[in-house]
Amino acid sequence: MNAPQPLDWSDANQRLLAAEFARLKRQLAGDDAADALAGLQAAQAALSAPAAIDTLAQAFGLSAFERDLLLLCAGVEMDAELAALCASTKTSPRGGASFGLALAVLADPHWSALTPARPLRRWRLLEPADEASIAAARLRIDERVLHYLAGINYLDPRLQPLLQPLPLAQLMAPAHQRLCASITQALAAPAARSPILQLSGDDPHAQQDIAAHIAAQWSLQLHALNTDDIPANLLEAEALIVLWEREAALLDSALLIECGEAAISAAARRFIERVGGVAFVATRERLKLRRSDLHFTVNKPERLDQKQLWTQALGAGAARLNGTLDGVAAQFRLSARTIAQTAAELPNDHTADMAPDALWQACRSSEHTRLNELAQRIEPAAGWDDLVLPEPQKNTLKQIAAHVRHRLTVYEQWGFAGKGARGLGISVLFAGESGTGKTMAAEVLAKELHLDLYRIDLASVVSKYIGETEKNLRRVFDAAEDSGAILLFDEADALFGKRSEVKDSHDRYANIEVSYLLQRMEAHRGLSILTTNLKTALDTAFQRRLRFVVQFPFPDAPQRETLWRGIFPAATPLAALDYAKLARLSAAGGSIRNIALNAAFNAAEAHEAVSMKHLLQATHAEASKRERPLSDAETRGWV
Repeated sequence: MNAPQPLDWSDANQRLLAAEFARLKRQLAGDDAADALAGLQAAQAALSAPAAIDTLAQAFGLSAFERDLLLLCAGVEMDAELAALCASTKTSPRGGASFGLALAVLADPHWSALTPARPLRRWRLLEPADEASIAAARLRIDERVLHYLAGINYLDPRLQPLLQPLPLAQLMAPAHQRLCASITQALAAPAARSPILQLSGDDPHAQQDIAAHIAAQWSLQLHALNTDDIPANLLEAEALIVLWEREAALLDSALLIECGEAAISAAARRFIERVGGVAFVATRERLKLRRSDLHFTVNKPERLDQKQLWTQALGAGAARLNGTLDGVAAQFRLSARTIAQTAAELPNDHTADMAPDALWQACRSSEHTRLNELAQRIEPAAGWDDLVLPEPQKNTLKQIAAHVRHRLTVYEQWGFAGKGARGLGISVLFAGESGTGKTMAAEVLAKELHLDLYRIDLASVVSKYIGETEKNLRRVFDAAEDSGAILLFDEADALFGKRSEVKDSHDRYANIEVSYLLQRMEAHRGLSILTTNLKTALDTAFQRRLRFVVQFPFPDAPQRETLWRGIFPAATPLAALDYAKLARLSAAGGSIRNIALNAAFNAAEAHEAVSMKHLLQATHAEASKRERPLSDAETRGWV
């Protein structure tokens, strides 16, 4: 004869609940409860783990009377016979259980069981359902708690719109793995009793992953709450704390409070100060809290860790991308999660020649959205052949490209990064008159390096409000580092000007902005290009921190002739043009382009090919615009 199969926990928990209700029915009827107690012991013996009622009673510190009172309220909802017995008593409201009934029939009663400070009401396990006196009021068990006792455990529906469950990370940087070990060790110290864990830095993905990893070590599920969703109303915020702490006990959960980059509200700060259980706070900058906390910095992985992450994420395909991975790790600053997602989205049917381009392009596009909100994207169109400069300047531009390409080798593999974090970015100054090719040179570098070029819009960055300019610039630099984009500060003397003598608070804060820029330029990992028409207007401290300075001279006659010969597209119909005579015009490349474009429109209107006549008309118009009179020698013999 086969032995009976053991019950699973859910069935055994249901049987125990039925046995508890049977015991309560005997007590209500005044019958001998010996048989019910025997059935209860048998049900307890069949459980492979503690019953839901026992887990809940231990978690919230219920007395024996409070435990029975909660079971009585649950029985009214789940057992029709028990509900009928309660309704038939004189001390019970119609259709339910009352505190007076519990005091009369349950063992070891105490009046304090229903005070707001005791667990039943403190944790909203049950509440009086009407306006009658405490003793006579019908008691109602919370639906979430009722289902928990029945063995059905889920996140409270009132919290589901606010909380996001966070899974364990697929990929984690070695530095973050070491940080997890450090946090675990710190939490094991006797002084670290229920602190809040602050994770500050520029990698919100890693903050989530580290918090989830630590929570999993304690067999806890991590849920994230955004501070924007914390109610400003004190009573609503307190109710949220109670509901969460109850869920933390019922679901074995930890909480990650995500502050984002905006200033934290007073309501969010109060919530952080008061919330209990295992709680993490993810911030950009560390918060100063009154409660005890442990703080750890979580930034995006460094270059060597980035390369290792790409190798792990790409698997077998990484071997044929080794050279590309050096460039990707040096140029882009991505979180481990972004690396994993990007690698998963890469097409797997590329040939060996195409795969590196696909990886590079995927990295370029990963952070476009953030920069598009802050700066103007320039599509690079010019190449080296379009750039008319003396050879020394061209060679300097090629050196800049080489510095960008080989940063991983020099900084990490050759150890220069270990000598100090300052000055590892590449800051370049392009100085020269308007139209001498400074912006075009930036385009050439972007096209050569296969990177995006963004012109910083000063109107969207500089703010009259104290501290806002620094915040905007930090967002610009951070987004550029992540996406590998080149930053172009056109007419940089407007933003990077000399610090002035402090005469009032405006001067002081303006100088603070310049000082912040000095520090941020040194820490910036990417390529930033400053252009100026007036080099002497720049703060000297900036000039000391520049890796390269390229002086763009006003073009001489041979260079101007080269510019004129290359200014017209191949499809433009041209009459006989005398480029030597055109080169006598004292104009920089930008002006030459304007003249050529206007001449083309003049010719198109006349249905003619572009001729010296049209160029002369456009030249006079350009001179009038610039309020610079033309000499006879410059245009003599054009027509």
